[in-house]
Amino acid sequence: MSEKAQAAEQVEAPAAELPAIPTETVTLDTPIQRGSKAVTEVTVRKPLSGALRGVALVDLLSMDTQSLQKVLPRITEPALTEAELRKLDPADLVQLGSKVSRFLLGKRAEQTDD
Repeated sequence: MSEKAQAAEQVEAPAAELPAIPTETVTLDTPIQRGSKAVTEVTVRKPLSGALRGVALVDLLSMDTQSLQKVLPRITEPALTEAELRKLDPADLVQLGSKVSRFLLGKRAEQTDD
């Protein structure tokens, strides 16, 4: 096998082995209006390090509003804008923030001692 073929194989292999990024879906209590369309559900994806730039993790864990407004547009589908997040029902912001916090805590935090 040529060196180029080996290098290409090595580059392609890790991409195939990457696990799927976990997501959670939130049904909004108060839908967001986008023109004539209402957004009733938002999918939140587990943030990778790049999505957390410019924000202190402790602020996200404590569901600081400004930190959530910075990170959520980077990890939601449909992508919510900062303006939409400023107008969001507080109950919906708490739901979205709790998903982010749960992702940051990891698997060990979900396990309980019996």
